[in-house]
Amino acid sequence: MYKTLYSISKMDCPSEEAMIRMKFDGDPGVRKIEFDLTARQAAFYHTTSAKEITAKLTPLNLDAEVKESVPWRDEITPDEDVQRSILIKVLIINFSLFVAEALYGFLSGSMGLLADSLDMLADAFVYGLSLYAIGHAASAKKRVAGISGYIQLSLALIGAFEVVRRFIAPSEAPEYVIMIIVSLFALAGNWASLVLLKKAKSQEAHIKASMIFTSNDIIINMGVIAAAVIVYLSGSQIPDLVIGGVVFGIVLRGAFRIISLSK
Repeated sequence: MYKTLYSISKMDCPSEEAMIRMKFDGDPGVRKIEFDLTARQAAFYHTTSAKEITAKLTPLNLDAEVKESVPWRDEITPDEDVQRSILIKVLIINFSLFVAEALYGFLSGSMGLLADSLDMLADAFVYGLSLYAIGHAASAKKRVAGISGYIQLSLALIGAFEVVRRFIAPSEAPEYVIMIIVSLFALAGNWASLVLLKKAKSQEAHIKASMIFTSNDIIINMGVIAAAVIVYLSGSQIPDLVIGGVVFGIVLRGAFRIISLSK
């Protein structure tokens, strides 16, 4: 058996950890995977070759590179995926925030909130897929991943089209107060998700603040808040459209990653 440590530079939030776990779900050659989101690393305990692991990681486009690979003779307890109860809680948090951000994004006219709501839905898809993967065949998991990925892709393209349309045909600036308040709730939800997922692997009660701010979701929330402030200062809708376009691009990237899981 070997322990191979990977540097995964684009793995900066729990949903990407869940995607990697799904990718190796049912692989008899991988006994255990340990993740360190703060350092953006993953340690694989495996009997298969490291090249095979790398070949599976490459389609996810997370920039995974081998740092070291050494023989491992210590006892390995079978890896347990994030506990079902924790996944359910995180799924509920993300889906609830999706509904709230989508509703208030529509009411406030904010593309930033609408885009962030879709990012929440994308995370909910990933956690839902992780739940579905428990006790289901790999073929069924891939089929559901494909459906989820294409739904996410379609919604992101519609959102991106709407951003372009609003650039061409300007409208009133969105309600910046609603943008800030809802984004703060989303920020709290993402923080809670990180804490829950960390506790699924460790009993430590305290989470390093640096880990929270490595999450793309946290950065997106801060971006929407910043855009709202600029909207207030300028009276223009452009900052909201810019952050909306950026987030829709991130969601599109995530959609292609999920679709890759179905192949």
